[in-house]
Amino acid sequence: MDDRSSKLILVPILAVLFVMIGYQYICPAGSNSCYFRAGETLGGVSLLSSPYQDSDDFYRDQDLEDDSPPKQPSQFNFTERDLDRHVEFNIKGDDVIVFLHIQKTGGTTFGRHLVRNIRLEQPCDCKPGQKKCTCHRPGKEESWLFSRFSTGWSCGLHADWTELTNCVPVIMDKKEAQRNKRNFYYITMLRDPVSRYLSEWKHVQRGATWKTALHMCDGRSPTQDELPTCYNGDDWSGVTLIDFMNCPSNLANNRQVRMLADLSLVGCYNLSSMNESQRNHILLSSAMSNLKNMAFYGLTEFQRKTQYLFERTFSLRFIAAFTQINSTRAANVDLSEPVRRRIEELNYLDVQLYDYAKDLFLQRFQFTRQREHREVRLRRREERRWLREQKEQGRPWSPKHRGGGNGGGGRGGGLEKGGEGDFPATTEDYTSQVARW
Repeated sequence: MDDRSSKLILVPILAVLFVMIGYQYICPAGSNSCYFRAGETLGGVSLLSSPYQDSDDFYRDQDLEDDSPPKQPSQFNFTERDLDRHVEFNIKGDDVIVFLHIQKTGGTTFGRHLVRNIRLEQPCDCKPGQKKCTCHRPGKEESWLFSRFSTGWSCGLHADWTELTNCVPVIMDKKEAQRNKRNFYYITMLRDPVSRYLSEWKHVQRGATWKTALHMCDGRSPTQDELPTCYNGDDWSGVTLIDFMNCPSNLANNRQVRMLADLSLVGCYNLSSMNESQRNHILLSSAMSNLKNMAFYGLTEFQRKTQYLFERTFSLRFIAAFTQINSTRAANVDLSEPVRRRIEELNYLDVQLYDYAKDLFLQRFQFTRQREHREVRLRRREERRWLREQKEQGRPWSPKHRGGGNGGGGRGGGLEKGGEGDFPATTEDYTSQVARW
């Protein structure tokens, strides 16, 4: 072999060694500062010979902790029962997830996750050009999901808690004759009240009205006197923020509390049934109670934690990771401090509800995370004990006997039967898929 041939062979070898040495320098062993997903390459060199086997890689500690606010003492005394939100959801049985979609809380994106991004034995059938997907139980012509993108607005546009709890069982019975009693698991999304309010204003400013919403309560919709409109004409296009704030009957005010409370407790939309202070106290207490007792709720500001808790609550897995997008129309509004205070005053019930919801949400996350870590430690301890026994008995170790646990390290960690390697590597960039929807 001549010198020229030797040089041609050495060049790619040296290039590979250079890349690998550089990678070790930039990303030393044990570092969480950078990582590659299964199958990714750096300069043509495969950095992972096989997909991740440990589902903990799906939720790296740093990913979940990055958006955590500084830990503060809780204002509320939640019990362990309040924090433990795992449900035995049986998609093949009689269970139904009901999504209560509050305007401008990221519900459209979350609703699409539900129909397009959950790993299922029988995925939802979403045909191009159609607004709704068919989400049937495996082998049955029955829906397991009641939401905008599965059953449509069957109980009215953006139906609230009062409407859904009275309507959903009736609608489901009409659509599907069934002898067994269904279990309904209600879920929702909440958002910071100021951001949500500004987002609704921008949406209305572009022409949105939601005027076809029914607002059913105690068997009827509100009268014009009970719920007067804020504008003349077809819509409120071009409304200024000042005019938006000055309408006393604007449903954007304290929308989250109103949509989560039992309105029949306060005479529905009849404001003369009791004084304002009593009405507000009942509405807030009802909303807090209903939210706490829901199977699940997420927060727009904590996308990864929302995904984590949903999966652990229902023992379902998403295919791709949720993405936190903070650049929104609401975030781009330049607010003066007096205007911000005015918005908070108009939404003071929502502010209290959100403080409560955020506290409970983060405590549920910590509770679930700590329990999962304990279970992982116990499983690994059991694996080490079993390996010692095999070594003492002179038996060869079989990788099939690794702990016998599912990939999630707990009750909410799995999908169906399968090992840890059943879960695909996830992608951080979910925006491209959202855009196609």
